[in-house]
This record gives sequence, structure tokens and C-alpha cells, in this order.
Amino acid sequence: MPHVLDCEITAHQEVAAGHRRLVLHAPAIAEDAQPGQFCMVQVQHGCYPFLRRPMSIERIFADSISILYKVEGEGTQLLAMAHVGEDLNIQGPLGKPFPLESAYERQILVAGGIGVAPFPGLADTIRRVLGKTPEIILAARNEDLLLCEKDFHQMGCKIHLATDDGSAGEKAFASQVLENLEPGPDTLVYACGPMAMMKAVHLVCEEAGALCYASLEALMACGDGVCLGCVVEAKVEIEAERMVRVCKDGPVFDTALIDWNAR
Repeated sequence: MPHVLDCEITAHQEVAAGHRRLVLHAPAIAEDAQPGQFCMVQVQHGCYPFLRRPMSIERIFADSISILYKVEGEGTQLLAMAHVGEDLNIQGPLGKPFPLESAYERQILVAGGIGVAPFPGLADTIRRVLGKTPEIILAARNEDLLLCEKDFHQMGCKIHLATDDGSAGEKAFASQVLENLEPGPDTLVYACGPMAMMKAVHLVCEEAGALCYASLEALMACGDGVCLGCVVEAKVEIEAERMVRVCKDGPVFDTALIDWNAR
């Protein structure tokens, strides 16, 4: 069962233009959390805004978790004004985590923009649990928006950069970089980012015979599968519907289960 707790902010800083990292003292959540899961964050005290905001868990520490987020809507603008020492009410951990499968020789993490948010924790867990160091593809519009590169360097990961304008790494899409790395049946790919990027990554993996898991993003009202506000089209039938709930059935899915042509 997820916890609903007041958690103290122990760090809150800008990591790139319009992007911030929040660290919360949350021992109970940290103890139960796994990479790929998320939290519902009450961004302000009181009744406005009424709905919590879904946030990926970036890193899991002994007594804390971190959240990496982009400041763009009303909720995140309010969250950006929160100060160290304040409490935020957090519901979590929620959702299904990334599967860890030791049978694969290679692990490649493909991140587009703020889609990198769940990957530092995943990369760290792959290293500790599987004893392997994943490769990382970081993609963004430009060099200034490439996130977590230093974190992955510190883990010893091989990093491939891609930017839309060519200001860092290759002037290419993330899927093109992945294709050039020639994944195959021995490769497990993890993806998170814009839907168009994840669709393209799925197609590369499908062609190469590589298994791919994607962490989907969606607007959520409840975070526990009740409101059905975060459904996406699927290729399988669940409870007489070809839909899956991102919050409850995911957010991590085998990309072969998602109907990408409906997106």
C-alpha cells in the first residue's frame, strides 16, 4: 500500500533552465520504492490546486527520495516556490517499476528531455543488483537541456548525446542513435520521453528483436486507477477494454502492448 506522508524538503535547486531537483526526507517511501515508480505530490498547502501532481522518483536513498521535474504548468510553478525545511504531502510509491532481467547482455536507457527523470535510480539499481553498467542515450533540443549527464558519468555509464540543433553530441533523434548502436535480442532497452520518441524507439527495437520497456507519462487525477483519466490505447484487452491505465497498469509497459498507431 502506498504511504501518504508529510515529507520535509531537504534540498531544492535548479539543475537547468526551467528544471529543478527536489529532495524529500521520506524514509517509509524510500524503503518501499523501486525505480520506475512515482509519487503524487501535493504542490501547495490548502485546497488549491485541488489535484496532486504525478512525479517520477528519480533517486532512492536510505531515508530520502529525489524528484526531477520541469517547471511548465501551474502546479510545477507553485512547487518551484517551495523552500527547504517546508513539508510537502506525498502519496507513494505508486505504479509498477522497471523490470530487472539478468538474462540480457546489454541494457540501454533512452531518455528524451525530462524523460530522464526515472533513469538515474534505474541505472544505479542495474549496477548494484545486476552488476552491469548500462549505456545511456540522452536526447534534448539543445545542450543546455541535457539533464543528469554528470550523474551517469559518476556511475561509469557510457553516454551517447543527441540534440536537435547539434550543439552537443550528434544532430539526431534518440531513436537514430539507438539504431546506430545495433541493439539485438541480447539487448534490453528502457525508454522515457515524448510519445513520438518512444514510438520511434519501439519501432527500432521491434525491427531489431530487442525487448523494450517504456515509462509513459499522462495527466492523472487520482494516481491509483480509479478515475480512468490516464488511459492509453493497448493491443491487449483488459476488463473488456483495449485500454490500460498509466497509473495502475504502468507507468512502465512492454512497448509491444501499446497501440502506438493510436497515439
